[in-house]
Amino acid sequence: MTSSQPAQLKSEITAMPHWLRRPIGKASELSTVQRIIKQRQIHTICEEGRCPNRGECYAQKTATFLLLGPTCTRSCAFCQVDKGHAPMPIDPEEPQKVAEAVQLLGLRYVVLTSVARDDLPDQGAGQFVKTMETIRQLNPDTQIEVLTPDFWGGAGAGELGQRQRIEMIVKAKPACFNHNIETVRRLTGPVRRGAKYDRSLRVLAIVKELDPSIPTKSGLMLGHGETTSEVIETMKDLRAVGCDRLTIGQYMRPSLDHLPVQKYWTPEEFKQLGSLAWKIGFNHVRSGPLVRSSYHAGEEEVGSGE
Repeated sequence: MTSSQPAQLKSEITAMPHWLRRPIGKASELSTVQRIIKQRQIHTICEEGRCPNRGECYAQKTATFLLLGPTCTRSCAFCQVDKGHAPMPIDPEEPQKVAEAVQLLGLRYVVLTSVARDDLPDQGAGQFVKTMETIRQLNPDTQIEVLTPDFWGGAGAGELGQRQRIEMIVKAKPACFNHNIETVRRLTGPVRRGAKYDRSLRVLAIVKELDPSIPTKSGLMLGHGETTSEVIETMKDLRAVGCDRLTIGQYMRPSLDHLPVQKYWTPEEFKQLGSLAWKIGFNHVRSGPLVRSSYHAGEEEVGSGE
């Protein structure tokens, strides 16, 4: 980053619409979670992704843990997560550390996500399963949602390998299986480098083929130049593979090294998209500027507004 870039980014943040600014939350709630995760050398996407809702989620006893280290093997152009160098070795104690953090924080609903680990033979699917099992041993009443990568690359790449990895997690019976499509078909290449639109749809389809009883979920991050008709087309594509739940939020540029925002969608536009999502057939919808993948994840059914 050049000497002029911090000032430029600050100017962009200052120019953001007022509806994208919100209090970070109570310092005590943030510090408690941060202390516990730092002591155990584990990670949350809430912190790594600088989620604007983390204070609210912590207060509601929900959190999203980031498995397999903080470094991703892919290079999506919108994502805050660290990338561009060798990922960390897998911590065999991570499942126990996460389970202990869930217990100490008294979490009722947990989301497990991970960076993409194309360097691993199972893409990290086994770590999801181990962590789910360990959480349940210490916290039998806690519900667990998973937010996974597509499990495509690396050793054993291909349809069979992908299906086997997904099946490992499906057999562990998550409360919900989430895989984010992130953007519309036309913009997948520049926004989600290393990912494919149809491949993401296939992840959700495989889950339903393996176990139709598990709710599936996906998310869209608007602001990359997509049109309303493209967003509606994506919603219909998701419903065509049986996707049950949808989140829609606004992309906010993390740094000048990331893609610039092409449009700030208004709260009213998000409300309209949420209403359309209900009509298209989703049974759980969150649509608003500050909505993220795990926002109010533990709620059975919510309305179309933020």
